[in-house]
Parts: sequence; C-alpha cells; structure tokens
Amino acid sequence: MNPELETIAAAAAAAAQPFADTNPRDRARALVAVADALEANADGLVAVAMAETGLAEARLRGELRRTAVQLRLFAETVADGGYLDVRIDAADPEFALGPRADVRRYLVPLGPVVNFAASNFPFAFSVAGGDTASALAAGCPVILKGNPGHPELTRRTEAVVVEALAAAGMPDGVFQVVMGQEEGVAILRDPRVKAGSFTGSIPAGQFLAGIAAAREVPIPFFGELGSLNPVFVTEGALAERSGELVSGFVTSVSGSAGQLCTKPGYVFLPEGHGLDQGIADAAASVAPHRLLNPRITEGYAARREAILATSGVRAIAEGRVEFDGEGQGWVTPTVVAVSLDDLLAARETLLEESFGPLAILVETDPGTDLAALVPILLEGNLTATVHAAAGEATPELRALVRVLTEHAGRVLFGGWPTGVAVTPAMQHGGPWPATTNDSSTSVGTAAITRFLRPVAYQGAPEELLPAPLQTANPWGVPQAVSPAGESTAWGANL
Repeated sequence: MNPELETIAAAAAAAAQPFADTNPRDRARALVAVADALEANADGLVAVAMAETGLAEARLRGELRRTAVQLRLFAETVADGGYLDVRIDAADPEFALGPRADVRRYLVPLGPVVNFAASNFPFAFSVAGGDTASALAAGCPVILKGNPGHPELTRRTEAVVVEALAAAGMPDGVFQVVMGQEEGVAILRDPRVKAGSFTGSIPAGQFLAGIAAAREVPIPFFGELGSLNPVFVTEGALAERSGELVSGFVTSVSGSAGQLCTKPGYVFLPEGHGLDQGIADAAASVAPHRLLNPRITEGYAARREAILATSGVRAIAEGRVEFDGEGQGWVTPTVVAVSLDDLLAARETLLEESFGPLAILVETDPGTDLAALVPILLEGNLTATVHAAAGEATPELRALVRVLTEHAGRVLFGGWPTGVAVTPAMQHGGPWPATTNDSSTSVGTAAITRFLRPVAYQGAPEELLPAPLQTANPWGVPQAVSPAGESTAWGANL
C-alpha cells in the first residue's frame, strides 16, 4: 500500500473508537452541521456538478436538498438512540429455565467503512450521500472512494464535509477521500476496514463483493447493483386512466435521461392497449439530455441498437443518440413493444437493464397468469409496480402482489418507482441482483444497521458497562427491560 493510503487507513483506524464513543447527540449535531454546510455551498457545488455530469440544475439542487434532508433524518435517528436496540434482562434467580444472569445487549459500530460513490447521483449517493450519512450516524469513520465521473465535485464536497465535522468536534480521520480504482480496491482489502458499500453496476459490485468475502477476515459488503423495475398494468387501470398512465410512464422513463436505478424498464400490459400514439407524442416532446459520460453513452447506444434489432420488437418511440463536439452523448427516449412470446424467445437479449431512457412494453394475452411468469422472467429488483383500477382486488391480482413481494424490495401501487422518498420506512434494496444483501436498505433509517453489530455483556458491573447499557442511562436512550419474575408467565395470557 502506498504511503498516502497507509496514512488514510491509519487515521480511520485511530478515529474509530473515539468516534464510536461520542455521545449520540454530539454526533447528530455534527450531521446537521454537514447538512447546513452543503446547503450554504450549494451554488458552487451545483455549478461544478452541472459541468461534470450534464445533469440539469433543478435536478441537482433538488438532489443536494435531498442529501441535506437525509443527513438531518439520520441526525434525528442518532439523537433518539433507538437505533442502538438496547435490551436489558435483569438477573433472575427464579427464571423458568434456571437462574438467569444479568444480560445487556446493544449495537456497536463496525469500524472504518469504505464507500464507493455512484456516478448518477453526485450528491445523494456520492460523497455525503446515504451510505456516508448512515455510516457516520452509526459511529463509523468513512473512507470515500470518489467516482471518476465527478472528481472536482468530489474534492469540493470533501472539503465542505471535513470542515463541518471538524468544527463540530469530531475526531480527525472520521471522513477521508481516495480516488482511483486501484486505490479503492487496496483500501477495501486493508484489514483496518471493517465494512464496504457500493452503488453501481452488477459486474463491478460482484467484483468488490468478492474481494470483501475473500479477505482473510471477511467483512460485510452492501452493494446496490441492477434492477429492471417491472410495472404491471391491468385492463381496469387502462380503462380508468390511460392518459395519466402514459404521462407518468414517459416522465419516469425519461427523467435524468433514464440514469436512475429505479427507472421502469419493463411494463407488462394487455395487448391492444392503444397507448402507442400517446407514448410516441409524449416521448417526442422530451428534449435531448446529456448522459453522464461518453462511456455510459457507448454502453447505452449498443444496448439500444441490440434491442431495436431483435425479432418481434416494435418501435413506438425510436429516440436517438447523438454525440457533441466534446464526445458527450445526448439522448431522447426510446420505447419499444414486444409480445410476451417474443420476449421469452429473446430473453437473453431483452431481459437486461438499459441504463438510459429506454423501456420495453410487454404485451400479454387475456388471461395470462402474470404471477406464474414473474419467477420465470424476473430476478430480484429494487421495485415492482402495480397499476390497477380503484377497488380492484381479484384473486389473480392478489397472487401477483404476493409473488412480487418475493422479488422486490419495494412494491408500489398506482405510482412510478423513480421517486425514492427519504423517510424512515423507505426500503431501497431487494433480492439479488438488486443488491448483494436483501436484508437491508440504502435509503431510510434502517440503512444505519448495515454498519452495526450486536454485542452483549453478561454479569458486568455497572462501572464497566458502556453508557447505553448502564441502569443510570446517562445518554437517555430507549432501553427495553425484561425484569425478573416474568418468565413463568410467558404465553399464559395469549
């Protein structure tokens, strides 16, 4: 490891225990300080982000605002203390299974975390984004591997975050940045790093997850990878609000040039739906949008050409891909349709994520058992969406919802998946290949649990217990206490 990386890893390791020992309210105030600093520097940061990513100003300002709100949400989570999941079993000589010792359990920070930043969310899933915010909230130092798509923004945001954390009294080494693929891999392999997080492609995520698992001491790794985000539209929904469906669909597919992990890639709907002209007209009104970088444009163009050339595919809105004088790609939406039989025949070509403004309508025959198709066609997804008529709750629809629950982290009704709200209950994860760990999330307050582990103290004297487990409870965190004498009555009043 080169001297710079050695210094960074050593600083993160040295900061780990002092940072873990900080009072939750002090850590919460530090997160708020970072949020305030990001908003205070919004004009300069957004200008740099626009130049490096090609994303629109309104989108980037909204994303920066979301990032600040996310930091404040985690601040509230930390200050509350419930995330520590404190459980106290009082000593009980009359316990039903024999004398029980005093046992006290809570969650502790894992230690330094390496976070691989995403390209398509230069604020919300990058330097100070959700992975960083939840790791810092948990009390873990963060080593951020910057994304090569926005290097200047990475360094400017780093400076804002470091200054805010220092001013809030957090230890040196709590937040640092490295650039370069080899550097990121080296840090992930370092034994002082205790967890990893990633947002990006399936191949890159598999590669990094493999490194984390193959270490001499394996570490937890949460990777958000790929998702097709299927949408299912019933005949009742078409009859009730076809115009609204067209508008919402095209807006969701084309937003940020389709460079969103929750973009609806496939819409299953009855044949004879009659939406072609409406979709074509709506797509034609979408102005060209720059993709993040030439590499992404090349990948999107190749994927689009392969789909358009597939037998049975009908172009509804062909869209286009054009390169400017600087080699940057500009695109408009492409929407195609295919019968279910043709999709099945060409599944190896068609059933793959398209990172850009492209979606496929899958036209089904009346009476098609969609619930039976889902396991055949779809792996794990971040989202699955159902559009049904008001009050529609047929056995077939219930069966579809039940099977979608097994294949997605978030099941939506009557909406579109590209809106990921920053709220406590949000689930942004799903079965493989949506993520490498389907038991967690990268958005919402539950994201903090990725960077915590449980530990219990048995028979410990009060003076040696950590603050959250002490009977005096100096941090004032919620404690679930199981007093002596309860066990003999368990189950009696059910």
